[in-house]
Amino acid sequence: MKVDFQKYPDGLVPAIIQDHTTQKVLMMGFMNEAALQQTETSGKVTFYSRSKQRLWTKGEESGNFLELKSMAVDCDQDTLLIKVHPIGPTCHTGADTCWSERNHHEDFLFYLEDIIDLRKQASPDASYVAKLFSKGLNKIAQKVGEEAVETVIEAKDNNDALFLNESADLLFHYLILLNAKGFRLQDVLDILKDRHAK
Repeated sequence: MKVDFQKYPDGLVPAIIQDHTTQKVLMMGFMNEAALQQTETSGKVTFYSRSKQRLWTKGEESGNFLELKSMAVDCDQDTLLIKVHPIGPTCHTGADTCWSERNHHEDFLFYLEDIIDLRKQASPDASYVAKLFSKGLNKIAQKVGEEAVETVIEAKDNNDALFLNESADLLFHYLILLNAKGFRLQDVLDILKDRHAK
């Protein structure tokens, strides 16, 4: 990817930040060559702060990082489009975006992933999800296995309500497992879309 950092006198190019899942524009910042390199290396979006006169990783103080998913440069090679997975709100005001818009996906499953993210960060006694995360990956994977077996058992019977409830349990715990492995449902959907296109 070739970026024309020399086009502007200050050596900075605009970087538009977009949520990888919802496609909502979250913010806009500026990058120089060093900020771009650090973003690629660390996987966390880093800007050049004109007010601080230094590299600035979004979330370095708040913990609300922007995890890098992809980058593209426009046709003039002077503006970046960076798709991210935001950890927490993006704006320093606490809003989801710098335009005070809510950043959520219409699909409830994506909303549920955000809830899982929040509960994961809480103390183990705060919720069932937090307690499960505190027990580690093996316990989470085991729970998915248990729910899968229970779903199969109910599928062989004629109680639709029990089958659907077990299916919901399985899907919920699978979302927790994805999170524990550092992935999102969108990552799985991207693979399915890619397979479908072939």
